[in-house]
Amino acid sequence: MKIAILGFGVVGRGAYEAILHHACGVQVKRILDLRVPEGMEDVVTTDYNTILNDPEIEAVAEAIGGLHPAYEYITRAIDAGKHVVSANKHLICHYYRDLHERAAARGVDLRFTPSVGGGIPWLMNLRRTKRCDRILSLCGIMNGTTNYILDSMLTRGIDFSDALKEAQALGYAEADPSADIDGLDVQRKCAISASIAFDAVLTEEDVPTFGIRHITKEDVARFDAMGYVCKLMAFAEERDGRITASVEPYLLPKTATEGAVRTNFNCITLVGERVGRLSFIGQGAGSAPTGMALAEDLIDIATANGKTPVSLTPAVIDGTIRPHMYYVRTSAKLPSACILHRMEQAIITKPMTPADIHALYTTIQATDPDAFIAGLDPDVASDARLC
Repeated sequence: MKIAILGFGVVGRGAYEAILHHACGVQVKRILDLRVPEGMEDVVTTDYNTILNDPEIEAVAEAIGGLHPAYEYITRAIDAGKHVVSANKHLICHYYRDLHERAAARGVDLRFTPSVGGGIPWLMNLRRTKRCDRILSLCGIMNGTTNYILDSMLTRGIDFSDALKEAQALGYAEADPSADIDGLDVQRKCAISASIAFDAVLTEEDVPTFGIRHITKEDVARFDAMGYVCKLMAFAEERDGRITASVEPYLLPKTATEGAVRTNFNCITLVGERVGRLSFIGQGAGSAPTGMALAEDLIDIATANGKTPVSLTPAVIDGTIRPHMYYVRTSAKLPSACILHRMEQAIITKPMTPADIHALYTTIQATDPDAFIAGLDPDVASDARLC
């Protein structure tokens, strides 16, 4: 099968290398990019029409990123009867229903395995598991940038700003890191994962989200002294047809599986009714891992492997599921009814739902924009020192 790669940056180059050296049955005929590298004039083009109008090209791999012009390129490819694979979680999350409906109408495949977890075979195994099982819940570390920052703050006692600068220098974080540190990247990955797991379409707005922008080294040291670690976690759960999802910094025992995940690694877990708990750990980003996953989607299309039906039923969201306690570090005065225990410069709340804590946070922000909130794992919440 002859294919085209859209974008020759980190992910696009990684996919090209994987196909060039390992992908049996797939050949890169064209690459779309703004610049034509020396020696690749026969492959790289700046004109998308040369790809769109080439009947030999059966699939395109989108590795541009962002919403536009990626959306226009993908939809034009689908309308031309070409299969599409993408690593673009923003695009897939934002246009989940639209892209699936377009692909179904044209009878082409739409795949996006690398959009969540990079090189980790997360979405592939999520789909595989749900063929014979019911997914009860999913959770995990879905962003390597924030995990690197939190791990560096813990292991070396450095400030958030210094850890972020290191992540940027290493290429883990963009010049504008907002999508990572404000949790928006994980929010999109959580929505995509939950949409697949529960056969219902979740949007970004359905996933209330806290990031780590305001965490301090004093917060991290306080958690560490008590034997806990903070991770940015995604959660999604289905009960009786109702779904709740959220993204938040979360305190875990150091002995927890996620608590031991270091540097820029991801750890994503599903819980099935029959299979129980399955966790997937590995590189969640990077040229080789993500490019390889993109190439694997293309090979699956070429070999007609693993195509599964997709449900586009609107999700029934219930923000009252899964109440738990929260750590809140703020100078704002909080309603006494929500306070379980007071700590130095922080409080532990009584069990609250994600909807409740977000409503409280909106009030807090009016007087304390630097407030930090983290959910408490049940093992942490049972610690007598907190209660």
